Amino acid sequence: MEGAPTGHFHTTTPLLESWAMSREAGVKVLLKCDNMQPAGSFKIRGIGHFCQQMAKSGCKHLVCSSGGNAGIAAAYSARKLGIPATIVLPETTSLQVVTRLQGQGAEVQLAGKIWDDANLRAQELAKRDGWVNVPPFDHPLIWEGNASLVRELKATLGTPPGAVVLAVGGGGLLAGVVAGLVEVGWQHVPIIAMETRGAHSFNAAVEAGKLVTLPDITSVAKSLGAKTVAARALECTRECRVLSEVVDDAEAVSAVQRFLDDERLLVEPACGAALAFIYSGLLGRLQAEGRLGPLASVVVIVCGGNGINSGELQALKAKLGQS
Repeated sequence: MEGAPTGHFHTTTPLLESWAMSREAGVKVLLKCDNMQPAGSFKIRGIGHFCQQMAKSGCKHLVCSSGGNAGIAAAYSARKLGIPATIVLPETTSLQVVTRLQGQGAEVQLAGKIWDDANLRAQELAKRDGWVNVPPFDHPLIWEGNASLVRELKATLGTPPGAVVLAVGGGGLLAGVVAGLVEVGWQHVPIIAMETRGAHSFNAAVEAGKLVTLPDITSVAKSLGAKTVAARALECTRECRVLSEVVDDAEAVSAVQRFLDDERLLVEPACGAALAFIYSGLLGRLQAEGRLGPLASVVVIVCGGNGINSGELQALKAKLGQS
């Protein structure tokens, strides 16, 4: 157990130009490598900030429902703060993620088939005295913490990029990026919000003009698996220019493999959804349709992901008929 430290738990991650992806896109592609965070994904930004604030308020036990990455960020934060944590996961969670959580000192409970089921169990546990539920994406402190990513972009680049590409699950990264863009005066920068079909709760909400609950999560990108996006995510579309786009699982998984070959980095299919903006040719199609103008540069947020290894990537490819 570690004592409560000062300072935030996330690190300033590299912003790297990808020669291979730039050649593919015909525009400079910059990778914001949040897969290199100590807890393996961007989630430590918002969840670390939230947990630190809760500890200051006297929280005695953290509980979090998670498809994996949020839980790992919560467990990491709890260990740094010296507070016990219980992580509630869907029964479909990989053994790799469960083992990693237990390695961070967290108690792991399995409940239900999808995140929504695990979240109900976490809310029940949070009714105990001194326990606090860590929301994976839907809380102002989460968005405030995630906004740090844009402050880093401003510090590194100085001038705004042509666009920012990110994956949307529950909407916490999108809400944080919008908050950050507004804070640094870059609210004119378009955001391309990527999802996989079968986990496209944000796209469904944008199309309907109101929150939509998907009947089920059928995508292999389980980390994008919230059946209903945060209400704040939809509000973001009224504050910044957000283009909501959906790719197939096959395009996301193919992007994961190509990214591994190009950059020697392995990320999960949820992150592959963002990478597919470049690898599937979607950037060129949006420009051809006049929905995106000429761009000097594009920042792709490599959000990371703990729910993948080489064996799982091969299994996903086999399932989708990719050799």
